[in-house]
Formats: sequence, structure tokens, C-alpha cells
Amino acid sequence: MLVLSRKKDEKIVIGDTIKLMVIEIRGDKVRLGIEAPRDVSVHREEVYNAIQKETESDQQV
Repeated sequence: MLVLSRKKDEKIVIGDTIKLMVIEIRGDKVRLGIEAPRDVSVHREEVYNAIQKETESDQQV
């Protein structure tokens, strides 16, 4: 895992098409803005896990 430090309004670039920007830092929470192509899914981890679980249960039926 790569660990980076960023300040408000600073960005991280992933590949040629994905950009993450620190929008706001408030206490122990960080708000991120994500620019990605429409064909790239972007989810919070708990939402992604729920989608995966749903997909697995659909395939077992």
C-alpha cells in the first residue's frame, strides 16, 4: 500500500484518467473528490462489499 500525505486542494493522480482531490479536512474526516471516466466504478468500500455480496448470492440461485 502506498501512503501519501496531501493538504486541502492537493491531488493524487492514478494512471492517466483518475484524480483524487482533498476537498475538506474536518476533525478526523476527510472529504475527497474523485474524477474518473464513466466506465470506472467508484464506491465506498462498504457499498462495494454489499454489491459483491449481492452479486454472489444472485449467481448461486
